[in-house]
Amino acid sequence: MSDANQRNSEPRARYLVNGKLTNESALPNPIQNRGFRFADGFFETIRIAHGKAQHLELHFNRITNSLQAHRINKPVDFDLNSFSHAIDTLTEANALNQGGRIRASFIRDGGGRYTPQSNELMWVAECESMDQNEFCINEKGIAVDLFSDMRKPASPLANFKNIAASLYVQASIWAESKGLDDALVSNEQYHVIESSRSNIFLVSNGVLYTSGLDSGPVGGVMRAAIINVALANQYKVYECNLTPQELLRADELFLSNAIMGIQWVSSYRTKRYYNQTSKDLVQLINESLIR
Repeated sequence: MSDANQRNSEPRARYLVNGKLTNESALPNPIQNRGFRFADGFFETIRIAHGKAQHLELHFNRITNSLQAHRINKPVDFDLNSFSHAIDTLTEANALNQGGRIRASFIRDGGGRYTPQSNELMWVAECESMDQNEFCINEKGIAVDLFSDMRKPASPLANFKNIAASLYVQASIWAESKGLDDALVSNEQYHVIESSRSNIFLVSNGVLYTSGLDSGPVGGVMRAAIINVALANQYKVYECNLTPQELLRADELFLSNAIMGIQWVSSYRTKRYYNQTSKDLVQLINESLIR
């Protein structure tokens, strides 16, 4: 079979536009939308396991809060049930019945320059498969260090996954240039709040510590899921300010996000870490998955 015939025989990816299934040819023109022109919006990344969207209620709660913070109108018929149905339609249309990920982008619709002509919502979702069906702890610990070229202000939009992500892009480039796996990000008060793509947890004497939302990290869905499952299993969890010195005193350090779950950190500068709590929490998260 020729390459052209093989491409034609492959199933075409399907997408969602405002909850309706569509082909790539019917997607909105990116040049003409405010997401491209002004980064005027936010996005969600949702993990699929066993063909099911995980932690969807937590995601929808953050979507609702993000719309309010961005002053984008929430459609009357856009609720958890309609969103869940749309996501199920997308995964079924793309035969995503094991592991995968969805990215849903939420953009202020219409024209205008800095002052928009409309505050209505337009959203688009895409998906892709993943080799892992459940969350897996990384066999090799990752190496991190503190990115100090830029700092994140604790603004009213700080806790959301905004399309404007220059700080995280720069932090990722810096980490790669240093031979690191990820870069830690601090706020204007020099507290360590997250990494370029994840929330951060410390473990000291069996107690979990994570940066408080008032410090400016993204309010991660996996962060919330870990806190919930940890408290349900008699772990103590504190949301507080984290300093570089506290990272050096911790027994364990791990990162969390909705797609990868938990990644344990093996080294921060001269410090080396264990990973037993990370392993235990990954098992608890997997036990709580919707199947």
